[in-house]
Amino acid sequence: MTDAYTNPVLPGFHPDPSVCRVGDDYYLVTSTFTYFPGVPIFRSRNLVDWTQIGNVLDRPSQLDLDDTRGWASMGVWAPTIRHHDGRFWMITTNQTDHGSKNFFVTADDPAGPWTDSVPLAVDGCDPELAWDVDGACWLHFSKFGIYRCRIDDSTGALLDEPEATWSGTGLQYPESPHLYEHDGVWYLMIAEGGTHSGHAVSIARGPGPAGPWEGCPTNPFLSHRSTNQPIQNTGHADLVEATDGSWWMILLGVRPRGLSPAFHVLGRETFLAPVEWIDGWPVVDEVALTVERRPPGPVEPVSDAARDEFDGPILHPRWLAVRRFPDAISSLEERPGWLTLHGDDATLDAPTPAFVGRRQQHHLCRVRARLEIGTAREAGLAVLLDDTAHYEIGVVGDQVVARARIGSLQVVLGEVERPAASIDLAVETRPSLFGPDIVVLGFEDVRGDLQIVAELDGRYLSTEVTGGFLGRVIGMYAVGGTAAFDWFDYEEVTAPITA
Repeated sequence: MTDAYTNPVLPGFHPDPSVCRVGDDYYLVTSTFTYFPGVPIFRSRNLVDWTQIGNVLDRPSQLDLDDTRGWASMGVWAPTIRHHDGRFWMITTNQTDHGSKNFFVTADDPAGPWTDSVPLAVDGCDPELAWDVDGACWLHFSKFGIYRCRIDDSTGALLDEPEATWSGTGLQYPESPHLYEHDGVWYLMIAEGGTHSGHAVSIARGPGPAGPWEGCPTNPFLSHRSTNQPIQNTGHADLVEATDGSWWMILLGVRPRGLSPAFHVLGRETFLAPVEWIDGWPVVDEVALTVERRPPGPVEPVSDAARDEFDGPILHPRWLAVRRFPDAISSLEERPGWLTLHGDDATLDAPTPAFVGRRQQHHLCRVRARLEIGTAREAGLAVLLDDTAHYEIGVVGDQVVARARIGSLQVVLGEVERPAASIDLAVETRPSLFGPDIVVLGFEDVRGDLQIVAELDGRYLSTEVTGGFLGRVIGMYAVGGTAAFDWFDYEEVTAPITA
């Protein structure tokens, strides 16, 4: 077994990670914002190789995203996963147009089913649960500072009025509180500095869950701000003890590319770093792309390459739709071996497009999908950051059309005659000298050669341009009728693509 591993351990749009260990297995969840299903859950035996085993919020009775239409980055923020008294607990926030809705769900099996949501009467975000030695359940959350109270973990009822507790060093946006007990000492770890270039992690210790708290003298004890590290915006961390007694940190970060200010397009990703306890404080080794020390556990290779033939009874849990479940707009039974999309009048500019996609997980990738347009007014492939930022290659009547939406600007970039009723549409991301990448939109001709319809600068589908918290999702869409997709193929490209 190699002694090294490569970061990120979960590439692509996997922000706000939280982790827990049960026996020899680790479980991890991340945020999903306005995508359904919500909160993917992964399992690993070594903290490096993660397999998605499902989604925690996989039915409408658990999560309602109808009230998130004001912004694509609303919805599910910052889940925390914990294991207590033989059960798994996931607590999170549904950030809506009218405030924060906090809730938790539980499960005996992390693959599900999870219970319906139990609401919490607190206004804030980034909630977490921890239990003391007496069994009391402590809720911590963020609301322009860190607050705490005790709750009844069977009903969600508050047992105390929330009180302000330790909120870091004074940097902006103290958030993501996590409470731990280690060697008889309690620790409160938070993120601060904002989930962008100033992001940082700070920690305090005390005799119990209520403090009083002593801040670490080296706070913030992790930040990549104002450095030339290839991983930036490091923060929103969680700690876990491995099976051999070593400690590790799971955290988010980004990999910006291009010239100043540099652009990250894959969203905030999940990284792993080793931790040592020195003088009663955690000390994090460098969060690097290659780490020479590997956690214990068997190596379990996981491939991000995926060709979906749509032959099974249900979609793989990686597939996402916007504000509604994929099966609300698609079918695998209507035409066996095909994914049938049912488009209404909603376009990709709308809050609820007929779109089913997967995360872009590599800076250079190649995507293909075979389309028969059927009755749809338009259908094709899209690279989606949000409803104000997307590129698409689609079929409109007898034309193959490349289009871009960048803020208030909408433009058709190219049109060519459709070569056949069935067409293999193509998206590729290629290297760029000045920006993060070049997005290539086209289709394959009868010889299998790529016919390029448009090439676009990828920076306009980056967080630095659009704002918000999302990463790119690539998938299939339909407008004004039914379209069918025979297969969808996604693969990483390790060498530059040439025309």
